[in-house]
Amino acid sequence: MENPQSTAQPAPKSTLEPAQTAIIVGALVEKNGKYLLVQEGKEKCRGKWSFPAGHLEPGETFFEGAAREVKEETGCDVELTGICQLGNHVSQQDVFALIMFTATTDGTKFSPLNHTEILDVKWFTYEEILAMRDQLRVQDLIIGAIDNARQGIVAPLNLVRIYHK
Repeated sequence: MENPQSTAQPAPKSTLEPAQTAIIVGALVEKNGKYLLVQEGKEKCRGKWSFPAGHLEPGETFFEGAAREVKEETGCDVELTGICQLGNHVSQQDVFALIMFTATTDGTKFSPLNHTEILDVKWFTYEEILAMRDQLRVQDLIIGAIDNARQGIVAPLNLVRIYHK
C-alpha cells in the first residue's frame, strides 16, 4: 500500500528570508468550567482577548516557557496537564509555531507583571467566549484549543522529549 504522504508535492521554496521565527508557548487554564483569558495591551492587538502565551526564550523548555508566560501575564502559578493544540501560522515572511498546553491553577487573584502589555485578566465560560468571537485575538486558535480540551483531545505531557546538547 502506498503511503499517501509520499505523493504530496513539496512546498515551494521561498526566496524571502524569514523576518521572524518564533515558538509560542502558552496555556489554556481551566478552573470550575471557566477559562482564563488575558486582554492584550500591545498596540498591534490592543483590547483583544487571548490565552496567556508568548515567545519561548533561549534555555527554556516548552514547559518552563508556558508556565513563565502564564505567571508573567496573570500572576498565577499553574500546573500543566496536557497539550491541547499545536499551531503553525503559515506566512511567506515569518515562521511561527505554537504549543498550547492545558493547565490548572489554584490562583484567584491576578497581578500581571507588565500592565502595559496586559490590560486585564478574567475567567470566561465557553459560551461567553463564543459570544465574544470578534474580541478574540485569534478566534480559531482559542476556540479550537477549548474545543479540543472539552472533547478530550489532549496529548499527554510525556509526548514532549527534552534534549540537551
